[in-house]
Amino acid sequence: MGSTSRAAAALLLALAVASCGGGDDADGRAGAGTSAGRGTDETPAATATARGVKLKRVGSFDAPVFVTAPPGDRTRQLVVEQGGRIMVLRDGRKLGTPFLDLREQVTTGSEQGLLSLAFAPDYADSGLFYVYFTDTDGDQRIVEFRRRDADRGDPGSARLVLRMEDPESNHNGGLLLFGPDGLLYVGTGDGGGGGDQHGARGNAQNLGSLLGKLLRIDPRASGGRAYSIPARNPFVGRAGARGEIYAYGLRNPWRFSFDRKRGDLSIGDVGQNAFEEIDFVRRGAGRGANFGWRPYEGRSRYADGESAPGHVKPVIVRSHSDGFCSVTGGVVVRDARLRGLRGRYVWGDFCEGRIESARLSRGRARGVRQTSLKVDGLSSFGEDAQGRVYVTSLGGPVYRIVPR
Repeated sequence: MGSTSRAAAALLLALAVASCGGGDDADGRAGAGTSAGRGTDETPAATATARGVKLKRVGSFDAPVFVTAPPGDRTRQLVVEQGGRIMVLRDGRKLGTPFLDLREQVTTGSEQGLLSLAFAPDYADSGLFYVYFTDTDGDQRIVEFRRRDADRGDPGSARLVLRMEDPESNHNGGLLLFGPDGLLYVGTGDGGGGGDQHGARGNAQNLGSLLGKLLRIDPRASGGRAYSIPARNPFVGRAGARGEIYAYGLRNPWRFSFDRKRGDLSIGDVGQNAFEEIDFVRRGAGRGANFGWRPYEGRSRYADGESAPGHVKPVIVRSHSDGFCSVTGGVVVRDARLRGLRGRYVWGDFCEGRIESARLSRGRARGVRQTSLKVDGLSSFGEDAQGRVYVTSLGGPVYRIVPR
């Protein structure tokens, strides 16, 4: 086993231990409500559907955690490696030179590292893109860069957009996505440790903290500020609240997504010791939403005596007693070639590995099924400019879901 493979294996072991431990300090990777678990509500999931698809390996990387593509670019996909590099797939071939190499600036290991990449909607003209990583002090940074050419970013163009102090090494959130409104959404973890113990009620329910949230900002510099806060954000002008917050009550939203056709929002929120959950809201309905952590883990009470009035309950719950440990949120499939999955949300779990699918709607999921697809160390889902769906394994392989 080479050094890269050994490093990936060590990360997999660390994440499995962290995800499946039992005490309050044990936790999920990037990582809900009865113990019946495997199905939505209390019904078991159907098995072995979508047999008309398969996984096509498109390359091997060093601990890949995300796949995306520049808007409108039908020839390139970018693969984010946890250690700090962004690699290019061009016309199906992995290029030897990284698009960007931030290894000297990134703290990596367990849940830390370079965690995602987002291209500005006007990237073709502006050349702007954004990365989210854990810096050498263990804090979270969102940094803007410009491209040098189609296959290279310019490391000298770095501009800090936002830095968030992070008291623990876990629960780093990590995903950046431009939403259907053209604004940048940022998933942040609750600050780490276990049980959201930072502050009187933790961070996730504290509107004065950026942690345990989904943020929404315009990341472009404006008026002498590194970024601007949209006027229609739900807590703008509220005393004691951060205007950047779009939604709250999240433990560790490692991966979320917007349906590229409808704009609906789905969030895979990693659980504590018992349950994993998928949250869902229609387009625009996430504005000001409270997703319930830490009063609730999944649909079950977690913190006695604490409340989250009107919180959005998960549409899918998975139990640790059934082998789940750290949900990997997915995407709604819009690739017309994947007939058995088209319009269905696909997701999985880091430990269990089996990819599942469902049709999501307000307050519920329908037709929850297991597919025939399985990925060890399932770390992320992603889409390219054509809407094709990718799946990454922390062990190295990156796959595309294709017709059988």
